[in-house]
Amino acid sequence: MSEAGEAAQAADERRQRAVEVQSGAARAAVLGVNDGLVTNTAMILGVVGATDATGIVQLAGLASLVAGACSMGAGEYVSMRAQVELLERLLDEERRAMAEDPARERVVIRGALERGGFAPALAERMTQDLARDPERALGVYSRAVLGVNPDELGSPWTSAFSSVVSFAAGTMVPLLPWYFAPRPAALVTSLALAGLAALGIGGTLGHLSNGRVVSSALRQLVVVALASAVTFLVGKILGVAAS
Repeated sequence: MSEAGEAAQAADERRQRAVEVQSGAARAAVLGVNDGLVTNTAMILGVVGATDATGIVQLAGLASLVAGACSMGAGEYVSMRAQVELLERLLDEERRAMAEDPARERVVIRGALERGGFAPALAERMTQDLARDPERALGVYSRAVLGVNPDELGSPWTSAFSSVVSFAAGTMVPLLPWYFAPRPAALVTSLALAGLAALGIGGTLGHLSNGRVVSSALRQLVVVALASAVTFLVGKILGVAAS
């Protein structure tokens, strides 16, 4: 592949990642898996510290999965719905402003283009050209002033579904062994799977963000370990007090 082709492919990949992030689906998926893993790992260890009954661990883990997934999905839908409605309102207001006072809005767009690095003369010519197409001008305004693509505001339902599925997947990692193995083996396997999943999530986040895969993976492992240790100690204390 030529250098131009490689550059174009890289640009397309970056754009696709940006679209996924703006749509909310990628953000919801990452947060969902991470929250599910941390929540259920910590919760399971808290119950383990409080009781020796495997059935209670299974029930508590399943209840955490269902309640957490519903909460995450509802919260993500409400959040994304509010975000989309806010952006749509801002765009509608700007559309009306362009119709009522186009000269003032041209000044606003020209200023945004100049702040973005365009020479004043070029920004003026671009603004005059955009004045002939209000919807195109609105798109430029949205990107330059609001920092969003009006055609890709995101889908609340997609974000909610992604959040539900990813949270459930995260919670299942430490929970599944408790349904297929006796207590000692289930505990060891649960902790091992949770640790591997934490390393995987952290490494993936590091690769996608700053390229620091190892440090990000270890940081995520420490977060899961600390949360689990705290809930285990709380469960142990409560279990002793109850007995």
